[in-house]
Amino acid sequence: MTEHITLMEPMLPSTISEELQDLALELTQKGAELSSILHPTVQLEVGKLVRSMNCYYSNLIEDHNTHPRDIDKALNNDFSSEPEKRDLQLEALAHIRLQKIIDEEQSSMNITTDYILWLHREFCENLPEDLLWVENPDTGKRIKIIPGELRKGEVAVGIHEPPLFKNLPQFLNRFEDAYDLTKLGRMERIIAAATSHHRLLWIHPFYDGNGRVARLLSHAVLKEIGVGSSLWSVARGLARNVEAYKAALMAADEPRKGDLDGRGSLSQKELANFCKFFLKLCIDQVDFMRNLLSPEELLIRIEIYIEEEVRAKRLPAGSFPLVREALIAGSFERGKASMLTGYKDRQARSTLKSLTDAGLLVSDTSKGAVRLGFPIKVIGRWFPALYNSDLQV
Repeated sequence: MTEHITLMEPMLPSTISEELQDLALELTQKGAELSSILHPTVQLEVGKLVRSMNCYYSNLIEDHNTHPRDIDKALNNDFSSEPEKRDLQLEALAHIRLQKIIDEEQSSMNITTDYILWLHREFCENLPEDLLWVENPDTGKRIKIIPGELRKGEVAVGIHEPPLFKNLPQFLNRFEDAYDLTKLGRMERIIAAATSHHRLLWIHPFYDGNGRVARLLSHAVLKEIGVGSSLWSVARGLARNVEAYKAALMAADEPRKGDLDGRGSLSQKELANFCKFFLKLCIDQVDFMRNLLSPEELLIRIEIYIEEEVRAKRLPAGSFPLVREALIAGSFERGKASMLTGYKDRQARSTLKSLTDAGLLVSDTSKGAVRLGFPIKVIGRWFPALYNSDLQV
């Protein structure tokens, strides 16, 4: 069967509406503001927290419910004896490991077939064997997922039938050409971050892992164009609006609706609508994290928590000044503890040790400078609503 790459046109709206421009500008401005509110050292620690959160929500979209505590245990090499739960923990580690590479990458990236294959390979190579198989719902045949390899058979996604496997290279070549960030203007690059998300899922290049790869690609693209960072994740917004997300994806699969709906095979109006949906979710998540990470508000929540811990005799008096200094200054030398607490050296060291034992302050060495830590036990108090409201973290 002959398929032409025009089947997935348009790749970008022919005209970027004023509403889309406004959304792109708002995201740019707010993304830059978020990146400036915390000390860079604190941002690195928050980035670890956000990667775990991103993994949790990305798993939810795949109907893989991995509790944040299980993710935290996996990060500390504490795996469940239950095979299914252990597999999900390993899947979480694979996601976090890959996003860490993306977050810490200093060189530029581009939307290329090689990059997409790399994302799939890096993620799948670290999955347990049981998660590397899919089953054809029509025939019951099990198919092995090869990391970084395009599918070699036909699939259906609901009512959508992606391109034939033999035509995947030509569709991916068109995808790569249309979303080459080096050829797009500033506004087009932001719009491409949204449209490429849908069009990659439309192509459905792999037997499994397409959604995960698309979300990681979007994260990488948003970071590359200067509006994304390790401090927020679109996956949280997509997961918390998953039905609307799936509906928007399906709508953007629809064919062109008359002469006023562009000149491609697919609906230009619905592609623009998906862009609006995607960018609004991005802005919503940046706003959420901006409010959550506001130093003034965060300090209040931390102070209340520490006061309660001191009253319960789980932390010593004088703990808060040390934690406050770590948030504001990013880190401080251990010898500064006496000055910050007003205690003599021995008592100050004891207070500092209590905080490092509790994980509220962390250090790379036993004598090195300390910085703020975010152990799982404080997440619900310091970062309310980070996870689903009905989830006990």
